Amino acid sequence: MRVIVYEKRTGGELVTIDERRWSGLMIASLEHANYITIGGREYETVEGRLNVDHETFELLVVPMQG
Repeated sequence: MRVIVYEKRTGGELVTIDERRWSGLMIASLEHANYITIGGREYETVEGRLNVDHETFELLVVPMQG
């Protein structure tokens, strides 16, 4: 399934930081993971949404400070 990861910035705006195909196993792993890494940066997962119209899973994350 195609997954689009959106970063929620401090000002409230949403920025697409990743878009790629994930396996079913990777998507299922989100049930057990609170944090993900993309491009060497760590993010906390906030929520996910299944967009049936566009056949995508949209994942909202916030960057970890540090």
